Amino acid sequence: MPDELADEFPLFPLGIVALPGELIPLHIFEERYKTMLNVCLRDEREFGIVWLSDDGLREVGCAMRVEEVERKEDGRMNLLVRGTRPIRVLERQGHLAYPAGVIEFIQDRGDVPDPEVARAAHEAYAELVKRATDRDPDADELEGMSAYAMAATVDFGLDAKQGLLDLRSENARLKLVTRLFRAAMKRLDFADRAQERARSNGRVRIR
Repeated sequence: MPDELADEFPLFPLGIVALPGELIPLHIFEERYKTMLNVCLRDEREFGIVWLSDDGLREVGCAMRVEEVERKEDGRMNLLVRGTRPIRVLERQGHLAYPAGVIEFIQDRGDVPDPEVARAAHEAYAELVKRATDRDPDADELEGMSAYAMAATVDFGLDAKQGLLDLRSENARLKLVTRLFRAAMKRLDFADRAQERARSNGRVRIR
């Protein structure tokens, strides 16, 4: 199935990476982006968040849909937006009052998620949630969570999130988040040990 194309698709270059399913609050104050979001709200259409990294604008971003809007008297807006699907920017367009481009909504390859790969990811995620929040995730909810859904709740670095967004296979994404969750647990272990050493004033506890 060929990827769907869209012309004059509104684009919001930001210093963040958004994932499908992720909720992101936005404060809109620049005129061009107020215009852009008002068009999206009027026409009930999506816009794209694309990471503006130190190396420039990334090619793959995420389409977003507005879920909540709070309008201020001076025209500013507070929005809550949710990621819907990955996009690839094919061409930048500068003839509108706001940034836009020709994009494609990119599809995954047709591989079926491996149950063992999914199980490993869910177990690593559950352990991380338990370690970080002292609560167990709901088992039924966990079973239905994709790699994107799990990653959207963890504060990864931008490169890691972009790496997830660039992958076109759910199996590959599940394997990546499993590694990321395990690395996060190692960092928690290190932080716990450092805190314990600080409390003991550098002395080794023998009982």
